[in-house]
Amino acid sequence: MPTTAISLPPTPKRAHYDAIIVGARCAGASTALLLARAGLTVLAIERRPYGSDTLSTHALMRPAVLQLSRWGLLKPLLRAGTPLIETTTFHYGDEEITILLNAGPDLPGLIAPRRTVLDRMLVDAARKAGAEFLHDVAVGDLFADTRGRVRGVDIRGAGRAVLRLSADIVIGADGIGSTVAKCCDAQVLRRGTVSAAHVYGYAPAEPGAGYHWYFRDGIAGSLIPTNAGLACIVASVPTKLFDERFRLDHFRARMEVLEALSPALAEQASRAPDDARLQAFRGVPGYIRHAHGPGWALIGDAGFFRDPLTSHGIADALRDAESLARAILDGSEAAFATWQQERDLFAHQILDTTDAIAGFDWSLADIGERHRRFSAVMKAEVRALAAHPMPVRRAVPAMSELATYREPANKDEPQAMAGSSLYRNRTGVRP
Repeated sequence: MPTTAISLPPTPKRAHYDAIIVGARCAGASTALLLARAGLTVLAIERRPYGSDTLSTHALMRPAVLQLSRWGLLKPLLRAGTPLIETTTFHYGDEEITILLNAGPDLPGLIAPRRTVLDRMLVDAARKAGAEFLHDVAVGDLFADTRGRVRGVDIRGAGRAVLRLSADIVIGADGIGSTVAKCCDAQVLRRGTVSAAHVYGYAPAEPGAGYHWYFRDGIAGSLIPTNAGLACIVASVPTKLFDERFRLDHFRARMEVLEALSPALAEQASRAPDDARLQAFRGVPGYIRHAHGPGWALIGDAGFFRDPLTSHGIADALRDAESLARAILDGSEAAFATWQQERDLFAHQILDTTDAIAGFDWSLADIGERHRRFSAVMKAEVRALAAHPMPVRRAVPAMSELATYREPANKDEPQAMAGSSLYRNRTGVRP
């Protein structure tokens, strides 16, 4: 009698890692890539399948493109069919302002890769560098030692018992509802004041199209060329308006907003196949969480979230991945403090300028000035990124030093020895 093979998730290669990363999208996969290239043992755990899609505007701004170029991934993304964006057009009512992007060796233009392309490429590059990945696996809890220092994670996968893995540092790259942030009681340092809702869909794009951003009183929209000859077309409104008009019929309400913004934009959106699916994000106010603690750190949306209207989330994720990797490789508390200070410097400015746009309290007379303020922040961000060296590979210790105990990254007390009693953090129970 034939039997059906059961596919079980892969098994980790070791019980202890220099770093375990919870979440393997842009933030997590980037961090895994940089730490693995520097010689650390890294495991990234992602609850979604490898190569799966996720909600995104896709648009990368200058800081993100610069990072990908520095990491050697910009050219592969272009070879994968990601269109190069050479112009950005702002539509303020009936006024159009087109900006030609200045090309350079590290920044030939902008790109907006589908997440099925970008996230997969980051994962593949990290694997090539030596990082391990577990997809379709969830982290159920973190565990800590008797002093409250995080020591690792408990994971579960289909058909498997709970497995405990230890690490010198656990990194939360698991988004808005971050398990790591909850388990570590990460303090919210600041909350934003506004939220906007966005309805996303795809339609065929004209070859050579650039970014297009549309604004009229109380509404906004965008056209963002991405892979496979498609553009992501987004209708954006205050969350209150979304609750009033979009709940019963996303398609009709979205088309009404796009038509009000630009009949040409609505006509392009209408070219989507009849079975094309829309995705909606109702919006939540932005926040900045404390970035690290004993044995843990947060990056990406887990640590800092701002409204998608300014399309800066991926840039934040890549920037924080590199700066956190630099702190981990240094290993000192001073390096982690410097990382958080630098992150917060930009996070507060980005949240300020994003809320100023996503609050929809502007008029067509002043929205341009708010965009100029946001552009100034990005220029400063690019200068700061260009001034930082890449995370440095650790020197291989001499044979005589191999028996010497090495302080783990973000270390503040001796590591628990094998067989010692480990305790769950305050959100769990003792084993």
